[in-house]
Amino acid sequence: MEYSTGFEGVFEPALLQEMQEAGELMQFTEGDIIMNYGKYLRMMPIVLKGTVKVLRMDENGKEILLYYLTSNESCSMAYSCCLEARKSEVKAIAEDEVTLLAIPHDKLDEWLCKYPGWKNYIMRSFNERFLELLKSIESIAFHKLDERLVAYLKEKQRLSGSSVIKASHYQIADELATSRVVISRLLKQLENDGKILLYRNEIKLMNGL
Repeated sequence: MEYSTGFEGVFEPALLQEMQEAGELMQFTEGDIIMNYGKYLRMMPIVLKGTVKVLRMDENGKEILLYYLTSNESCSMAYSCCLEARKSEVKAIAEDEVTLLAIPHDKLDEWLCKYPGWKNYIMRSFNERFLELLKSIESIAFHKLDERLVAYLKEKQRLSGSSVIKASHYQIADELATSRVVISRLLKQLENDGKILLYRNEIKLMNGL
C-alpha cells in the first residue's frame, strides 16, 4: 500500500521504496501501550502522526516522563534494544490518535550501512533524545516542582495545539514523579493566580501562564 512517510526529499528514493515494502503501518488510540517494560522489540517505531510519550520506571515502581515523540521522530532506545536484542527499559503510550511505521529490526543495521540519509536520521535522533534527557535531568535537579509543572503544561499545549489540556491530577503527578496531593495543591494555586482554570480531568491554560 502506498502512503506518505513525510520523508520525501530527506531520504533516498530507494530507501523510501524499501520503507514502503518492509515497514508496517500501525494505528493506536489514546492510552494504548506501544512499547512496554521487559518486552523484546522486533521493530523500531517511527511516528507519522500523533504524539507518543515515553516513560521510565524506577526500582520502586514509580514512573517519570522522559520525552515526547511527534511526527517523523523515533525512539532511540527502541533502536538500540532492537539491535542488541535487549528487553525494553521504557514504556511508550499513545497520547492521542497515533499512526506509526514499524521498521523491522533486521533492516536497521542494513540501512545504516546502505543509506547516508538513514544514518543521518538515526544519529540526529540519538542526539535529540539525549538533549531531551539532559533537559529532564536538569529540570529534576535544578528546578522547583511548580516550575516543572508550568513547563509540563506549556509543552502539552505546544504538542496538542490547544489551550485545554486533558489530563487528570494523578496522571500529571505520575509523569512528574510526585504525589497527586502536591500536584492538586500547585494547580489550585495556579488557578487562584488566574493562570489556569480547572475542570474534571481538564485544565484550561490562560494567557498569563
